[in-house]
Amino acid sequence: MTDVPERMPLSRDFFARPVAEVAPDLLGRTLVRNTPDGPIELRLTEVEAYDGENDPGSHAYRGRTARNATMFGPPGHAYVYFIYGMWFSLNAVCCPEGQASGVLLRAGEILTGASLAAARRPKARTATELAKGPARLATALDIDRSLDGADLCLGGSAPLTLLHGAPPAPELVRNGPRTGVGGDGADHPWRYWINGDPTVSPYRRHVPRRRATSTT
Repeated sequence: MTDVPERMPLSRDFFARPVAEVAPDLLGRTLVRNTPDGPIELRLTEVEAYDGENDPGSHAYRGRTARNATMFGPPGHAYVYFIYGMWFSLNAVCCPEGQASGVLLRAGEILTGASLAAARRPKARTATELAKGPARLATALDIDRSLDGADLCLGGSAPLTLLHGAPPAPELVRNGPRTGVGGDGADHPWRYWINGDPTVSPYRRHVPRRRATSTT
């Protein structure tokens, strides 16, 4: 890392704020993933805020568990979880320690290491699809539960770092309901994205899963 402002890691204080302030402020920031095969860098274009015990859509809504413990820790760390028994998702922990909240990193543009990302996402038809959605982002960047709790503010050779990057002009930032969230948290307008960016994932409203019915 150099001392160029865009290449400086975000500070702990950046994350120690209300999650609805941090989330839109993460747009345009650079996520660096140092892998054994080389670095992958991504410009964030879409995120979602989750306000812990105040938010029915959050993993921390019902309190602390072994799964979500990282959300209750210091801000500026990664919270990684496994979902649907298939994919990982990456979040940035916010607010002071003890106040669980996080920002889901939903999508971004691969800036460096596109060949490494493509090797992990062979079904991507174009470069804009490599990290278009949270599961795709985590897969492209080789993220799994071993990175849960990783410090995002260290820089250097740390496995994950969030740099200052290049935030978009304020007029390009949009917000709306979160994707796939049901129940009382469905309509929170806490999904933020860069308008017109081709890497932003499409909005999908939550559809409850149908229970299998007996035919006997």
